[in-house]
Amino acid sequence: MTRGMNRRALIKTGAAIAGSALAGWPARAQAAWPSKPVRVVCGYPPGGSTDVVSRAYSDFLTRHFGQPFVVENKGGGSGTVGALDVKQAKPDGYTLMASISTTMIQNRVTMKNLAYDPEKDFEIVTIVSGSGSLVVVQPNTGVTNLQEFVEWAKKQSKLSMATYAIGSTPHLVASELNQQYGLKIEPIHYRGEAPMWSDFMAGSTDIGVGSTAPTLPVLQTGRGKLIASVGTRNRAFPDVPTLAEQGQKPQASHIRGYVGIWAPAGVPEDILAKLSEALVLGGKDARVQQATEQFHLDPATSAADAKKRFASDSVALIAALKGLGIQPE
Repeated sequence: MTRGMNRRALIKTGAAIAGSALAGWPARAQAAWPSKPVRVVCGYPPGGSTDVVSRAYSDFLTRHFGQPFVVENKGGGSGTVGALDVKQAKPDGYTLMASISTTMIQNRVTMKNLAYDPEKDFEIVTIVSGSGSLVVVQPNTGVTNLQEFVEWAKKQSKLSMATYAIGSTPHLVASELNQQYGLKIEPIHYRGEAPMWSDFMAGSTDIGVGSTAPTLPVLQTGRGKLIASVGTRNRAFPDVPTLAEQGQKPQASHIRGYVGIWAPAGVPEDILAKLSEALVLGGKDARVQQATEQFHLDPATSAADAKKRFASDSVALIAALKGLGIQPE
């Protein structure tokens, strides 16, 4: 009897040990990531907000995980070059993408035969939002707010707004102001904010809308007058009300642009969760905050919040952009 009991006890003990080992195996496998360097493909050139976010958060992730997160700038085609690189990467958590809402939303309307599906080919991990865009008019207009601008604009035979791209926030602002107030603002599209503001300061356009860092020199030199922000109050000018607070009824122009971090579709959920948690922590890091403050950026969101926003922004923006009658190129 004793011998039989001992044999059964040994069998049970062995099974328990084996079961424990198997049960612990996934936890050890999950904990292994990252066990080698991670590529972070930045879809835009060095120096801009996308690059700054890429490098600031990659530096934090390197410190947090103890493995290098290496940024590679692959600009071109409004972010399409970087997106294709990441789409084709193995979904193992060792390739990530930093890009902007233009690449993942506006390109669906402005580009023919887009070679990637922003919703099916990628998993969004976080969003780092910019502060509200700034609405600036020529100083000689004497305009100080939206109502005064509308009154002044109705008296003009010709009126132009500088935008940094077709389908951009200023393009939407021009369309919505025209619809609501019966104005005839003509959007003048540039390839980026630098040439846009250069022409504005030369007096070539009447009104412009841009992000904080490129717009500050226009205001600091007295070459433009700030009358509003778009979407939310700008952190650099918290006392300046938004267009909506001044009476505009935005349809999609209130949606703030952002830098997002995506992974290729198919990356294991445990890795995405681990990465999301680390990025949220990174948004509270002093070095990250110092690096991103020049663009007045918000901290990184969780993956759950990013997914909700990406989905809702996509629906609203795509509908609004199609309403502009944009012809894909």
